[in-house]
Amino acid sequence: MKATKRRTVGSRILKYVLLGAGSILLLALALFAWIYLTLSSGPGPMEMSDFHPFKSPKAKAEYLAFEDTLAAKWPVVSEQRLVKTSFGTTFMRISGPVDAPPLVLLPGGGTCSLIWNANIEALSQQYRTYALDNIYDYGRSVYTRKMESGGDMAAWLDELFDVLHPGNDIRIMGYSFGGWVTSQYALHHPQRLHRVVLIAPANTVLPIPGPYIRRMITTLIPVRYFVGKIMYWVWQDLARMGESGRQIVEDRISYFRLAMKSFKFKQPVNPTLLTDEEIHQMAMPVLFLVGGNETAFNAADAVGRLHRLNPKIRTETIPGTGHDVMFTHTEMVNQLVLDFLRD
Repeated sequence: MKATKRRTVGSRILKYVLLGAGSILLLALALFAWIYLTLSSGPGPMEMSDFHPFKSPKAKAEYLAFEDTLAAKWPVVSEQRLVKTSFGTTFMRISGPVDAPPLVLLPGGGTCSLIWNANIEALSQQYRTYALDNIYDYGRSVYTRKMESGGDMAAWLDELFDVLHPGNDIRIMGYSFGGWVTSQYALHHPQRLHRVVLIAPANTVLPIPGPYIRRMITTLIPVRYFVGKIMYWVWQDLARMGESGRQIVEDRISYFRLAMKSFKFKQPVNPTLLTDEEIHQMAMPVLFLVGGNETAFNAADAVGRLHRLNPKIRTETIPGTGHDVMFTHTEMVNQLVLDFLRD
């Protein structure tokens, strides 16, 4: 009798476990389907139209209107220019004296030229600044070719520079993913560069750690909670700086969510880690700038690798900040960069 009861209880428990597991599986499949349909809705990434690279005319209008509200905070007079290359049309904001040395600014992944809002005024006082929208990311640039490698990114920039005619005296600075793009241009076309600045370059000196990747994957879920959670983690030092800091983070969350909703989904160019030989062969002056609390890699280990492979690379670690270093320590970053470019 007792054995029968135990079997009955056991079968009930197994039944509930299977029902629970089945429900979880169905929910997971439904969530995956929702994310997939959200990201893949609209025309394909290489399908050209009047609203390419957006999903629809409405999505284009909504994104551009929102970006205009952010651009209103751009603190300097700038010329907006579109430049054609074989990869598509590149949008840029040009500021500073016409006869000043050129300084090209490359944004992080999932951002546009407006990421330089806090730095552009100081930089444009002494340089002719070209703040670009990455042609294969969010912003007003329009790609017409698929880009798959660092060589593609370097070729795009080289064509762009041929049109702009900055000569072989180019200063180039990149943040996060833009730092990786900068490093790729430095490898492919070193003869054109005067100086290079890498600010928290992602997957460039050290690989992005697993926990960071897993957190970033959650941003594919089109819900503000998940995007906000990762943004407040990546820019946690800025968020602690009071209402003004939190507002910058909130603006970033709103921008990223709308951009994901508005642009056609495509496979991004995956950054590749620099080899020992590639780091060693960098002969032009390079500044590597990072926050001590960097979340995309271990700052101390990255600095150590650079010193070991190429002692000529100048490194600066700013304590008390992380991937948000340009916003938490704006004046310090600006001064370090300007001093380096002047040397």
